Amino acid sequence: MTTADHTHAVYDRNAAQFDRARNKDLMERPWLERFCAGLPRGGTVLDVGCGGGEPLAGYFIEQGFALTGVDFAQPLLDLAASRFPAAEWVAQDMRSLSLERQFDGVIAWHSFFHLTPGEQRRALPLLAEHVAPGGALMMTVGPEPGETTGCVAEETVYHASLSEAEYRRLFNGAGMSVTAFARNDQSCGGATVLTAKKSQASVI
Repeated sequence: MTTADHTHAVYDRNAAQFDRARNKDLMERPWLERFCAGLPRGGTVLDVGCGGGEPLAGYFIEQGFALTGVDFAQPLLDLAASRFPAAEWVAQDMRSLSLERQFDGVIAWHSFFHLTPGEQRRALPLLAEHVAPGGALMMTVGPEPGETTGCVAEETVYHASLSEAEYRRLFNGAGMSVTAFARNDQSCGGATVLTAKKSQASVI
């Protein structure tokens, strides 16, 4: 079983426990507000690795955005759909993401880092393809390149990160530029946050 497939199975088995343990006090709000400020009012947002929809997808919905959530764990999508039935919830793996449309904003919060370095190199252009010209992307990564593990409901899950320089190169190659790389933001639970912008003229 591959690393990401193992992670998928962990989330499938522990969806309810993971959702209960997920911090929902919206410590991410400053980053979310900054992200939303660059999007058109009432625009479209794709949440990749949306989980049960709380708190991030719910925040975008409350702000009036048209939200599409993607996750590979159907039990988490079922939770999200029960909470926000008017939003769109899609079962897909970000390693092969293909929605055949673009969004004003794409977010991958605490999800992309479950991929191996090789998978990240292949998946990042797929995320960029889903960002509309002039649109924005925000994701969490690791502060430095390397591999480590985390825990979901007392089961081990994999985490990895590329270097800031490599993320910049990959985004440049996908027609986007990195606009922020904030390491270990203690006001946001120690998350390392990357934001990127696509040129108005970009055609991927």
